[in-house]
Amino acid sequence: MTPSENQGTPAAAAIDPAVPPSGTGCAACDANGGWWFHLRRCAACGRIGCCDSSPGQHASAHAAAAGHDVVRSFEPGEEWFWDYAKEQYVEDGPQLAAPQSHPADQSVPGPAERVPSDWRDRLNR
Repeated sequence: MTPSENQGTPAAAAIDPAVPPSGTGCAACDANGGWWFHLRRCAACGRIGCCDSSPGQHASAHAAAAGHDVVRSFEPGEEWFWDYAKEQYVEDGPQLAAPQSHPADQSVPGPAERVPSDWRDRLNR
């Protein structure tokens, strides 16, 4: 499914455009020495978490634990939002506080020094 399909509108409280991202990598993976595939940014509090294809699935875990349902991609060139509660892309999300993505030269998956050689086999599908 693409962002242009199945779109909805989030509740105003689900997105705080003024809050900056928590860092450039998944906060939980950085804390526990893990690695991630792609990154997501909580639209309510700015916490950076890894996507559901990543071993830790920290973005969706944060959404469930904190009740922060809306995330924005934190990948360069991606501007879509996702609502975990509604399981759909969000239409017309606002511009969030900079930066909009992790640095373009940051490795994907990352961080490079923690990514195992068989990382493709470890992705959730």
